Amino acid sequence: MINTMTEHEFVDAIVSDEYNSMSYEGARALFEYFEQLEESIGEKIEFDCVAIRCEFSEYENLEEVLAEYDSIKNLRQLQDNTTVIEVPESDKLIIQAF
Repeated sequence: MINTMTEHEFVDAIVSDEYNSMSYEGARALFEYFEQLEESIGEKIEFDCVAIRCEFSEYENLEEVLAEYDSIKNLRQLQDNTTVIEVPESDKLIIQAF
């Protein structure tokens, strides 16, 4: 059973999760990513706040990512190793753990 969520419900669930530090803008970008993914694979994705918290992290900028992953040297290399979601109108990035 899959519950269809609106963007507003998704963003509220992600941002109100006390263990997740994702911004509203980041949560919106992540919602858009999941919407596009569902369309491309032709399947609905079940919402799991804990899984999202464990799999995706938001960073203020590329430099912050590079400081955490010393084996990565630039954005292209990061994109070659994991999913990278750019948050519109900011330098923020959301990456899938790898």
